[in-house]
Amino acid sequence: MAAHRTADLVEELRRRIVDGEIAPGQKLPSESELITAHDVSRTVVREAITRLRADGLVRTRRGAGSYALTPPVESGGAWPARPVRTLADRRALLELRTALESEAAALAADRRTTAQIGAMRDALDSFDAAADAPAAALEHDFAFHRGVAEASGNPFVLDLIDAAGPAMIAMPRHRLEVSRGSGADAGAVGHEHAAVLAAITAGDVRAAAAAMRTHLVGSLRRLTGE
Repeated sequence: MAAHRTADLVEELRRRIVDGEIAPGQKLPSESELITAHDVSRTVVREAITRLRADGLVRTRRGAGSYALTPPVESGGAWPARPVRTLADRRALLELRTALESEAAALAADRRTTAQIGAMRDALDSFDAAADAPAAALEHDFAFHRGVAEASGNPFVLDLIDAAGPAMIAMPRHRLEVSRGSGADAGAVGHEHAAVLAAITAGDVRAAAAAMRTHLVGSLRRLTGE
């Protein structure tokens, strides 16, 4: 019976995270709230949270509760062709993105339009303004990367980015431990984005590719804490 209750609670919380009802960076209901709402024991709640942590959906901070992470990229017959659930999966996806998006940035530097530059700049302004809203920041982060793909002029690159969707933007676990404005790594993201846009705007193909690579390698470092 306890195992059944645990499985039910895991699936309910998983659904809420994947559907965005509990957004990346948002705190889950407290242990006491989950016990009351679902009429389960403390053991069931703790086991459910442990399973969600193992799936990469939840980060628990001692004394502060549990927080939702970026939900996994599920396979829907498009790209990526396999679910992206674990830290190792996200590392592999970021390695692939580094190759793909560095070339996309280079192409964008050569092919971008004034309107596309404006759209990318708007995405970065919105990202910077979403300092205290991790879910919104994730959406604007994706909008910038999608803007680069669109500016590349290669429809296949854009199709791949669209197929992955915002879930391809990993939520670094320590973004939940400090506010974006106070974290040194958070400021780095803004500088990296700006460097990519500056190179694309200047039409510097090599600098654009290098800046995107620097950004995504930095994203990998922030994700893994290495």
